[in-house]
Amino acid sequence: MYYQTKNPHGGDIYGEAVELDYSANTNPLGVPPAVIAAAAEALTRADRYPDPYCRALVKAIAAAEEVPAGSILCGNGASGLIFSFCAAAKIRKAAALAPTFSEYAAAVKLFGGETVLYPLCQDRGFLPDEDFPDWLRAERPDAVFLCNPNNPTGRLLPPALIIEVITLCKQINTRLFVDECFLELASGGESLKGCLADFPGLFLLRAFTKSYGMAGLRLGYCLSADKALLGRMAALTPPWDVSAPAQAAGAAALGEGGFLRKAVSLIERERPRLRAALEAMGLWVCPSDVNYLLFRGPESLLGDLRKKGIALRDCANFPGLGPGWYRMAVRTEEENDRLLAAMKECL
Repeated sequence: MYYQTKNPHGGDIYGEAVELDYSANTNPLGVPPAVIAAAAEALTRADRYPDPYCRALVKAIAAAEEVPAGSILCGNGASGLIFSFCAAAKIRKAAALAPTFSEYAAAVKLFGGETVLYPLCQDRGFLPDEDFPDWLRAERPDAVFLCNPNNPTGRLLPPALIIEVITLCKQINTRLFVDECFLELASGGESLKGCLADFPGLFLLRAFTKSYGMAGLRLGYCLSADKALLGRMAALTPPWDVSAPAQAAGAAALGEGGFLRKAVSLIERERPRLRAALEAMGLWVCPSDVNYLLFRGPESLLGDLRKKGIALRDCANFPGLGPGWYRMAVRTEEENDRLLAAMKECL
């Protein structure tokens, strides 16, 4: 938990009344009913310790991802796995894009490392230039952190660039950490899990948080062929790190493919409508491939919407951005209509 420090993330709806939370990018349809039922049933056995090996959950993930069970490690949310990865990999120098999710650099710093940042430009729609691999070759980091699709820009990395980066990382013996937590809600894009066997230095981060709306249950997992690394990560976390309700909910969620497809269909309908409406208000909007939009507006917008009970993600603390940059989720048609009406009043 945070203690007497400012929360740098979205989703904090507890300090003041929020009717519409657009600051967190979870599934707009919420949590599948079967997942809620599984978590509730697990609570009837709350007097027992959870399985410290997450056996049923790991088996379900292995079947769904079509990877060996030995390449899976579960954790208390994706963020916990980021920190245990940085501790176990002993990273002294990391490389990341800017802007991107802040916890990569925060975890590297906590364990004594530094992060060099490759700046993304608004003029290029916040995608890396073709010189990105050359920049990595010159920096020679211990690890490269990529978020695909990137947060907060919503952009999928070009497949050819990803392959070039994988090839380079193998050549210079650099770990490649790819955060795929939003990938299941994206329009296009493929997981790199097919590359795991050929590249032990590849580490994939996944989570139930976004895809199945399970942010409050805290459940993530990672995929890697480096069993020694996974062993060191496990040794750095408590044996009962994943609660019984979270384990049961995760196993149930993996059977909810139809729910996920319905959510993606909704996102693909609403995302272009939201972007067009924001642009019609005179705002610059980053093209997005997933369930959120990065845009630029007046610095007063955040506070004005808060007065109406609506929360956006303030992106001023992202390296490469600043005041007036915001991220908003893509939600249901009715919710989006309410948001757009409120924004028109504010602007």
